[in-house]
Amino acid sequence: MEFLWEFLFTPLSTSGLVFLFSLAAIALLHLNTRPKPLRPPSDLNRQSIGIAGGARKAALMNDDNLMSYLHEDAKTLYEVFQRGLRVSGNGSCLGYRKKGQPYQWLKYKQVSDRAEYLGSGLIHRGLKPSQESFIGIFAQNRPEWIISELACYAYSMVAVPLYDTLGPEALVFIINRAKISTVLCDKQDKAETLLANSEKNLTPVLKTIILMDPFDAALTERGSKIEVDVLSLKDVEALGKNNHQKPVPPKPEDLSIICFTSGTTGDPKGAMLTHENVVSDAAGVVKVFESVFIPVPSDVSISFLPLAHMFERVVQTVLYGAGGRVGFFQGNIALLPDDMKALQPTVFPVVPRLLNRIYDKIQSGAKTPFKKSLLNFAIERKHAEVKQGIIRNDSIWDKLIFQKVQASLGGRVRVIVTGAAPISPSVLSFLRASLGCQIFEAYGQTECTAACSFSMPGDWTAGHVGIPIPCNTVKLVDVEEMNYFASNGEGEVCVKGKNVFRGYLNDPERTAEALDKDGWLHTGDIGKWLPSGVLKIIDRKKNIFKLAQGEYIAPEKIENVYIRSAPVAQIFVHGDSLQSCLVGIVVPDPEVLLGFAKKLGVKGSIAELCKNQDVKKAIISDLVKLGCEAGLKSFEQVKDLYLHPEMFTIENGLLTPTLKAKRADLTKYFKVQIDSLYVNM
Repeated sequence: MEFLWEFLFTPLSTSGLVFLFSLAAIALLHLNTRPKPLRPPSDLNRQSIGIAGGARKAALMNDDNLMSYLHEDAKTLYEVFQRGLRVSGNGSCLGYRKKGQPYQWLKYKQVSDRAEYLGSGLIHRGLKPSQESFIGIFAQNRPEWIISELACYAYSMVAVPLYDTLGPEALVFIINRAKISTVLCDKQDKAETLLANSEKNLTPVLKTIILMDPFDAALTERGSKIEVDVLSLKDVEALGKNNHQKPVPPKPEDLSIICFTSGTTGDPKGAMLTHENVVSDAAGVVKVFESVFIPVPSDVSISFLPLAHMFERVVQTVLYGAGGRVGFFQGNIALLPDDMKALQPTVFPVVPRLLNRIYDKIQSGAKTPFKKSLLNFAIERKHAEVKQGIIRNDSIWDKLIFQKVQASLGGRVRVIVTGAAPISPSVLSFLRASLGCQIFEAYGQTECTAACSFSMPGDWTAGHVGIPIPCNTVKLVDVEEMNYFASNGEGEVCVKGKNVFRGYLNDPERTAEALDKDGWLHTGDIGKWLPSGVLKIIDRKKNIFKLAQGEYIAPEKIENVYIRSAPVAQIFVHGDSLQSCLVGIVVPDPEVLLGFAKKLGVKGSIAELCKNQDVKKAIISDLVKLGCEAGLKSFEQVKDLYLHPEMFTIENGLLTPTLKAKRADLTKYFKVQIDSLYVNM
């Protein structure tokens, strides 16, 4: 993401220095005119409270009744959208654009009608308006994705998103596991992938492929040879318009979506989520931040996070329930800054990886010691306001330092929600000051729809994931092998409530591993209650292993410490029960590595620097220093590294679609290097 931060990039003249010091004096005077806090920090002394069985609930709940919905007329996703149609006055709903052009908008009624036409077309072709009909959606974010989803909800059918990056084996598995006879695709290449599987008789259940974009007539002929109908979305909608069926709305307890999580090993798991699951999760999130942000029809969100994941689905549910708008990116993440400027969103759902890039760009703009000092002073003054509950973008520091950064996000962002992975406390605090908007951190997983905890308005602290949202309760249970005990306020995070999934599709064994007999979802994460009642994630139960001397290791905890090292872009920590120490694979940040090596007196290409022993030793030293500062034990520190010049990506099979490390695949991919590291010790 490019930021034209002219002020910090341009050299300073003597007159410029005088000008800046004058502005600094004005800024000090400006502190006396700052607005009153939105929420006094003293109100946040106890954000969650204990209830029966050692569980905790949000202190903002008036009673023990968990939230299922925000509005009586919006208890299912079908009703949520219909409510949006009413409260918006049939306003704009779904936006899209081509490069260099403004956004075009579909109205709520257009979207609702097209969903009914599509659903009616599917029924006319033989599908039942019931929970027995699972419909695959194999497309990138775009209006037709939502129309396809709403078509399912209008007739009590079940949507099953298919990832672009799952790979052919996973696609085959999901289609067969969910018995998907109809898949809606965006582009011809995806249809060709599906047909190729059918030609090999890998997916005998698949009978219909519906394409959103134009396609070659030869594709229809190819499908007919194997008895798979290839149709256009436009034609199916026209068929449904001429054979319109009255909607068969779902009940709250009905399935809405089967969200297959790719996982790091094994076959994908199909999390079964009901309408109540999704609606309650959205309601719980809104309830938490309603003191500072109530969604209204004028709000607009940008959609670029995968619609196959529930984080994006819940954000959109919040917008539709308020009659708001959702604008889709062009499909290329490199063009996201241009889309942001054109759309000017007020709601920005984002993952930490992108926030880290914004942070890095701001920091890299301050190239001289003076400019760094000025930036740090501006952050300090803005952060002092944030700690008092003052969130604004019109201070002298915003006008002087941060205005261009804020403008690069469209200039109207009111709320940023980050989730799906941990974010550094220092980065979060920095961005809360510099971006001038509310930034909330959410924690959860697909199995509890998305969020199960959320940071509170007015809580300026970082390094935790907030309070249980009002649709669920949270408790910690003992993990004896890792010395975590609930009596000490530590243990595995378990969730119970309206947002907890029904189980995994046709997979009772893994369902029993996730859900206990009392309905508690075991997340695999280790949490700790802080004195203020917020939850801090401190470790990971999943992926733990023993070293040869019997010590338990949670590699993700170590990686979250090491990733703070400036020259490190990605890291994979490895160990097993046959070895007494840890090793690691590091992908250096190419922008940082050259300068890092130069300070050591070493020059060369990225590939050459990755082979340099002095560079490697310096990076190990930096990692060990960070580990000591974070309290890592000696056996939790890596003893040797292999520097790899190429990033782990979804495309090369080393990351999941949610950007988590595929640990088994990384171990296999780097087997030779890992073995060599241990041999040379």
